[in-house]
Amino acid sequence: MLIDTHCHLDFADFDEERDALIERAHDAGVKQMVTISTRVRKLDGLLAITQTYPSVFCSVGTHPNNAGEELDIQAEDLIRLASQHEKIVAIGEAGLDYFYDTQTPADQKTGLLRHIAAARETGLPLVIHSRSADEDMIEILTVESGKGTFPFILHCFSSGPELARVGVELGGYVSFSGILTFPKSEELRAIASTVPMDRLLVETDAPYLAPKRWRGKRNEPSYVVNTAKVLASCKGVSTDEMARITTENAFRIFSKMPRL
Repeated sequence: MLIDTHCHLDFADFDEERDALIERAHDAGVKQMVTISTRVRKLDGLLAITQTYPSVFCSVGTHPNNAGEELDIQAEDLIRLASQHEKIVAIGEAGLDYFYDTQTPADQKTGLLRHIAAARETGLPLVIHSRSADEDMIEILTVESGKGTFPFILHCFSSGPELARVGVELGGYVSFSGILTFPKSEELRAIASTVPMDRLLVETDAPYLAPKRWRGKRNEPSYVVNTAKVLASCKGVSTDEMARITTENAFRIFSKMPRL
């Protein structure tokens, strides 16, 4: 069994065959999925998907590339929504993205701090997006963890070794996507080899970042099997053992998500 801990099943890329891709995921051994929020105002669509598919759960939050659109949403709003819906098992994704630079750093930081507060209050994991922002992310995580711990996941990890080290040191989990399988990702595979077994997760970030075999095509949850295979190689264990480890880790960090 595997869990795709981060995908975007509400995106239009999947509108024509959502039933089929969920079935393909199940057939591949991907028995549960977490579809991640990018805008709080689109939460109804996510919740509708989770009601249609028992194996799908979701988060609530605002992606950093949309931060300026939802500055009116406070931590209390995230806390309230998370408490109202049993299928919401995480906060986010929120964070810092200085690569695309579509939103000001100030707006992104404001949003991130509100999501951290919500994660701390609810005990639900914060799904963190961090791209080209290692130094600022390390500083924020360190300072905020000093105010009170909160569970978090460094999702779709493609940053440097110091962010991975600090994240783990602060109690966070590190999630790897199809990027891990790319031929030029030697440094990322080296980082993966250093992450403790009990902090590893796998994801697709579908419809983006399909693993090597399908690179350039639309990604989907069933493909997380390929990322798990490469991660297993990085850690020197079998693919079955890595599936077991990452599944146990997923249930630990997504503590609200039941085993089906």
